[in-house]
Amino acid sequence: MSTANVTLGRGMNVMSTIATTKPDVTAQRGTSFSLRGWLQDALPKIVLAPSFAITLVFVYGFILWTVYLSFTNSKTFPSYALTGPRAYQRLWRWTFESDPPSSWYTSITNMGIFGFLYIAICLGLGLLLAILLDQKIRGEGILRPIFLYPMALSFIVTGVAWKWFLDPGLGLEQTLHHFGWTSFHFDWIKNKDFVIYTVVIAGVWQASGFVMAMFLAGLRGIDSEIMKAAQIDGASTVQLYRRIIIPLLRPVFLSAFIVLAHMAIKSYDLVVALTSGGPGGSAWLPSNFMYEYTFKRNEMAVGSASAVIMLMTISAIIIPYLYSELREKSR
Repeated sequence: MSTANVTLGRGMNVMSTIATTKPDVTAQRGTSFSLRGWLQDALPKIVLAPSFAITLVFVYGFILWTVYLSFTNSKTFPSYALTGPRAYQRLWRWTFESDPPSSWYTSITNMGIFGFLYIAICLGLGLLLAILLDQKIRGEGILRPIFLYPMALSFIVTGVAWKWFLDPGLGLEQTLHHFGWTSFHFDWIKNKDFVIYTVVIAGVWQASGFVMAMFLAGLRGIDSEIMKAAQIDGASTVQLYRRIIIPLLRPVFLSAFIVLAHMAIKSYDLVVALTSGGPGGSAWLPSNFMYEYTFKRNEMAVGSASAVIMLMTISAIIIPYLYSELREKSR
């Protein structure tokens, strides 16, 4: 009887020990789980924090710094005394100096020519190539990377290659002369009135394949049942594309337009590599004007003002697009 009591007493002690230690173990597990959950939530922020800080300082910080410089009288080195919008007033006067044309007038005129032709031809050619590849033609797997290959090249490489190709002394013109076509002349790259069109040719060659890929993805995403229903109703191929397929590609058109407009406005290296600015700066774009006046002509305020105008132009294109996209998602 006494042995049974001792055993029972020991059992009660063990159970009481387990009962007292169990909440401690549960509390420790809860603490470890909460710490792990906090680390899981905070880890993405910790990883992104350095890049966010660098972007904040070296992108948006320098944008604000450029805006500030555009309201000063900075020359070779920055000046911290504000002088008002004098640089913008100079650019405004130069905008209308067309006889003889100022460098700024030439830049914005070239921007209009290059931007319009570059975007329009890339959209048209890209859509045409996408429609052709969408016909399930033989060799599509070979043609698609061939069309996309130019986009893998830098603008410097594209500019140098087309400079050799268009040079009258060693490119297309010289080659055709060797084959006997001595009357052929193609000297646009040396002609101040046509040199900007050579930039259009090189730019279209590089970007049209990328636009083709965007349109091809859009075409492959259209429900085939819609097209079959239209064909059953008697729609011709032209009507099918004009009234159904192309309207459904509106988001692709908008995305491609945004990308091409952004690339056109900030084009700099293509102009330098292809034409070196052209005869007398006749191929300048606003980006070339900004670099020339900021770093070569010691007019930092004027260069900063032109950079701000370029930023405002890009923002005027991108901000409405982002607003429409966010509005669409909220619906």
